[in-house]
Amino acid sequence: VQLQASGGGLVQTGASLRLSCAASGDTFGNYGAGWFRQAPGKEREFVAAIRWMTGMTLYADSVKGRFTISRDRAKNTVHLQMSSLKPDDTAVYYCAARPRWLAGGMTKVDDYDYWGQGTQVTVSS
Repeated sequence: VQLQASGGGLVQTGASLRLSCAASGDTFGNYGAGWFRQAPGKEREFVAAIRWMTGMTLYADSVKGRFTISRDRAKNTVHLQMSSLKPDDTAVYYCAARPRWLAGGMTKVDDYDYWGQGTQVTVSS
């Protein structure tokens, strides 16, 4: 599976941005897909995840209520709609996937098998 992330950019505080992650090489099927982010000097951290088959979602507390993860079955694509962006949201955002949803998991880097290349999101104050 190859993942291609896109949609990053430079925005002001309070703005919205939508990231996309297109999968090729396989259909998501029963996959779990997620978004992580990594700010300079920090470890990669979980943002959100979605179970492809059921649409069940998980969110980090820091983005709950502001970010929404969704899937487009027809385009084999996962989106991350980000609203009310803050400077603390500045990071490189990575999409990731694993062939089967991991019950009780999906929030750690090691839970995922496939990674996209990352897209930069910068929020200015």
